[in-house]
Amino acid sequence: MSSTPSDQPIPAEGPAVVPAATVVIFRHSATGGAPEVLMVQRAKEMRFAGGAAVFPGGRVDPADRELARRLLPNEAEEIAAARIAAIRETLEETGLMIAARQPVGAQEAAQARALLLEDGRLDTVLARFGWELEPAALTFFAHWCPLSDKAFDTRFFVMDLGTGAVDITVDATENTRLFWASAAEALDMADSGDISVIFPTRRNLERLAQYASHAEALADIAAHPVARIHPGIEEREDGQWLVIAEGHGYPVLGQPRATALRG
Repeated sequence: MSSTPSDQPIPAEGPAVVPAATVVIFRHSATGGAPEVLMVQRAKEMRFAGGAAVFPGGRVDPADRELARRLLPNEAEEIAAARIAAIRETLEETGLMIAARQPVGAQEAAQARALLLEDGRLDTVLARFGWELEPAALTFFAHWCPLSDKAFDTRFFVMDLGTGAVDITVDATENTRLFWASAAEALDMADSGDISVIFPTRRNLERLAQYASHAEALADIAAHPVARIHPGIEEREDGQWLVIAEGHGYPVLGQPRATALRG
């Protein structure tokens, strides 16, 4: 199946995939080193990526699409709804309210999260607290979609939080841990067995490890227009490899299938 443009859903004749969104949140390092990114460790019981460390995110809900049509009528709905889902899921999973036009304090964020967990709709939260969103704060970064039924058709975004002075707490229903680390540190943690990462997360960490700043990330994204990435199996002399195509900005294109966690 040829790749469908990233602003469109997978055609009806394709696999029955699940639209999803995730966001890589940068913050400045306290030591002046490489920027840190926020990661959540999934509960082992979760069907997708159980026990693995991933970026905040989840599936796109119908209410995300409704809000996207109101707030971003001129953007393709698949991308607009993914932006909204990434914002909503981040608040739900971490207690961090991103992409709000006005500053949001820790107490308000905690109240908003409680309301979101009760109601499930970001538009209810925005109305209750009088917040306006700036969805463009999220830059479309990458798009991954295994071509199989029930796979997640995931749009990745990046955004710069700036300061690290934020209060976050884990959503104990789906996740067990939250942590900040540079992309290189997260890769070291994976190599030492402190965390496990699925194939797309590892490839994205390798790409993110190239950037010394959010500005460098934006420059690289601009140089590599986003297109759906369909991981595939390649037969090599040393066995099967899980691989992605060249041209998407990734420095490492694959690894032996036996060592790749696929979620």
